[in-house]
Amino acid sequence: MNTSMMLRTVALHLPYRPAITSESGTIDYGTFEQQAGAIAGALRDRHGLGRGARVAIVMDNCGEFLPALYGIWRAGLCAVPVNSKLHAKEVAWIVENSETRLVIASPKHADALTEAGTGNVPIVVTGSADWFALLKGAPIEAIESGPEEDAWLFYTSGTTGRPKGAVLSHRNIVFACHAYYADIDFVDDRDVYVNAAPLSHGAGLYALPHIARGSHQIVLPGFDPETVLRMFATHKNVSMFAAPTMISRLINHPLAGSVDHGGLKTLTYGGAPMYVSDLKRAIAIFGPRFFQLYGQGESPMTISGLTKRLHGDFDHPKYEQRLASAGVARTGCLFRIVDEDGRELPRGEVGEIITRSDCVMTGYWKNPEANAKSLRNGWLWTGDLGAVDEDGFLTLKDRSKDMIISGGSNIYPREIEDLLLTHSGVLECAVVSRPHADWGEEVIAFVVARPGAAGVDAAALDRLCLDNIARFKRPKGYRFVDTLPKNNYGKILKTDLREKLKAESGKS
Repeated sequence: MNTSMMLRTVALHLPYRPAITSESGTIDYGTFEQQAGAIAGALRDRHGLGRGARVAIVMDNCGEFLPALYGIWRAGLCAVPVNSKLHAKEVAWIVENSETRLVIASPKHADALTEAGTGNVPIVVTGSADWFALLKGAPIEAIESGPEEDAWLFYTSGTTGRPKGAVLSHRNIVFACHAYYADIDFVDDRDVYVNAAPLSHGAGLYALPHIARGSHQIVLPGFDPETVLRMFATHKNVSMFAAPTMISRLINHPLAGSVDHGGLKTLTYGGAPMYVSDLKRAIAIFGPRFFQLYGQGESPMTISGLTKRLHGDFDHPKYEQRLASAGVARTGCLFRIVDEDGRELPRGEVGEIITRSDCVMTGYWKNPEANAKSLRNGWLWTGDLGAVDEDGFLTLKDRSKDMIISGGSNIYPREIEDLLLTHSGVLECAVVSRPHADWGEEVIAFVVARPGAAGVDAAALDRLCLDNIARFKRPKGYRFVDTLPKNNYGKILKTDLREKLKAESGKS
């Protein structure tokens, strides 16, 4: 099954239903299908891309994103959607690593990519003559692609300082869609899906089950709480994915308690810890219309979940405990809690979460070392730590590999540390998280300067970060210290650094 054929099925029987509404206007499903087919034809004929070739999408949320994505699939190619918040140098690395043959980019990113150096990879800019040439291609109605063929190359940050490309097959994506219907909602052409989070990331994957059933996609350029709240009043049967920080901004907006939210059907959240106090406030305002998911790029959005019914099971004696959990295994998914040797641990004990399903990636792109570590005997080792209670509810206890989640975005300290160490005046450094009321966590860097070094200050290090990595990754504070705490083996004790920051802020 080629994922794009689900669009064709809908377009044949619902051609005049609204498909995508954005700042550019509204197109119906017949037009959506025509554009996808034409883009596919042009990618094959005009650009000479053969089956399995990678095509990168570097766009902010816009009306062109979804036709480009489905056109890539219809042509039998593999999409490489890239987080548009990344620095152009980071995007250029992904383009090179994925062996991308063509980039489709919005105007604001095209020039930066060219300056960053994408080699000889051509860039098609939306709104340009080259883009309109794609839309005039000879349409492809069907392409024979097997379910195991590559569909989405999902770059998820790793601890080595460079992201890893999780290869998602058409089978993975279709399975995720079916799990959506089984666990979250059955949807149809009367539903509306609001895309306020980046389409290039996990949130975009949840647009796909809605497209497969003919739902109306509303693509917002970004997340604005007032705009989203008014969507709940303007439309019926509205669903949306939101990071916990987005929900926090919604419930703290002055309109939250007064605007009509009767049109809200389901608000799915995940990607970072959700404080129970915030969740209870959100339920008090919007009702139990929430679904919590736990997943990762390697098993996109689909490992465990806490259903809407459980969010509203107020009289259950374990209600608050369950709100703090990540729910139970999704339909068709298994997970276990194991020790470092892979032995399953008793209920209640903390260990690494491993999972198995048709949603698990086929592997990391050209990274056998990472595959050997993460894929073992059919199981994905997530790197996350958790425990399961006697009822099968999973609670996340910690994130291994020192990952920081700020505002719903994953940040890996090693990448920042590697960059800071390129400064000639930096001898050692360690990057850790500090709790933040709005963003969940923020990045703090501890820096040891080389003896006699000049020009090592926060401004210089900030400039280094802004010139090379995404703005949201840069440290929000620097601590210049004489030494870093270490154990007998020379390993930096980041726990001590976190405790130091907690003590500074008066938190225990």
